[in-house]
Amino acid sequence: MAFLQSTYRLISRLSLDVVAGAVAGLLFFSRLFHTELDPLVYQLLGMAVWCIYTLDHILDARKLKSPVSSRHAFYQKYGGILWFFVVPTVLFGLFLAFRVLGLGKELYFSLGLGLAILLTMLLLRKAGQAAGLIKEFSTAVFYVLGIAWLPLLRLEGIDWTWQNLIFIPAYIALAFLNLLMLSFLDRKDDATQGFASAALTIEPGKLLGWIRKLAFALIFLSLAGFILLPSFYRPFACLLLLMTLIHYLSFFHAGISTEAKRGRMEAAFMLPLLLWAL
Repeated sequence: MAFLQSTYRLISRLSLDVVAGAVAGLLFFSRLFHTELDPLVYQLLGMAVWCIYTLDHILDARKLKSPVSSRHAFYQKYGGILWFFVVPTVLFGLFLAFRVLGLGKELYFSLGLGLAILLTMLLLRKAGQAAGLIKEFSTAVFYVLGIAWLPLLRLEGIDWTWQNLIFIPAYIALAFLNLLMLSFLDRKDDATQGFASAALTIEPGKLLGWIRKLAFALIFLSLAGFILLPSFYRPFACLLLLMTLIHYLSFFHAGISTEAKRGRMEAAFMLPLLLWAL
C-alpha cells in the first residue's frame, strides 16, 4: 500500500494525472463530435499539457526561497532536471505536430492557441494578486479549448448543433469548479507563498457558497441532459454528472486529507476513458 501511495504521489507531482485527464477529455469530445483522430494526436496533446503544467510549476518554485507545499518543494529540488525534459519534449512536439497535422489551418490555429495560453500565463503572473478569479476562469477555458480544439475544427456542418456545443460550456464549468475547489484547499499555502488565487480575493464563506451553487447547477443540468437529450448524448451527460458528483462528494468530505481530495478530483477527469469501451 505504501508503494502504491508513493507511486501515485509521484504521478501527481509530475502532473501525469492531469495529462491522463486531458487525454480522456479529448476522447470525450472526439466521440461527441463524431471525429476520428490519429492516436498520435492523443500523444501530442499529452505532451503539450505536460509541458505547460511542468513549466508553470517550475516557474512557481523558482520564485520561492522556502516552499511550503510538498509540490513546490519537489519542483524546486528537481526543476533543473525536469527542464531538460521539457525543452526536447517541446521540440519533438513541434515536429510531431507538423507530421500529424501538416501545414494548414489545424497546425496554425493550434500553434496560435498554444501561444495565447503561454502569453496569458505570463500576463497573469505579472498581474500578481490582481489576477484573482481571472486566473482560474481563464485556465478552465483554455484547458477545455485545448482538449476540444481538433474535434471542434473537424466538426462536420451537419453536427453543428446546440446539443453538441452545449457540452463545451458545461465542461468549462466543471473545470472551473475543479479550480475553485483546489484554490480553496490551497488558500493557506498560496497566502504564505504570495500566489494569486480566487480564494485570496473572495471571502471563504462566499467562495464555498459559489462552489456549492456551481456544483448543484452542473448536477441539475447533467441530469436534465440525461433525461431530455436524445439517447446518443446520455453517456456524455452521465459522465459529466459522475465527474461533478465525485468533485462535490470529495471536496465536502471532512474525513479525508487535502491530498486525497485532490487525487480523487483529478482522477474524476479520467472517467471519459470509459468511452473506449463503447
